[in-house]
Amino acid sequence: MIVLVIGIVVVVAVVAALVVLRRIPRHDTGVTRFQRHIDALSPEARRAVIDRGTQHPDGRREQRDN
Repeated sequence: MIVLVIGIVVVVAVVAALVVLRRIPRHDTGVTRFQRHIDALSPEARRAVIDRGTQHPDGRREQRDN
């Protein structure tokens, strides 16, 4: 009888854990989220963001190949 109760408790706990894990939203990494935001921008806005990202701290700009 005790084994049956323990088995039922284990099954209920596993089912509850699966339900909770499926409800937790998956968070994107920062890089993935940033890429999605950049993809949503217009080409002009995207160019400005990329230019800001390639600027050196001392004010120089990197040479881009494209």
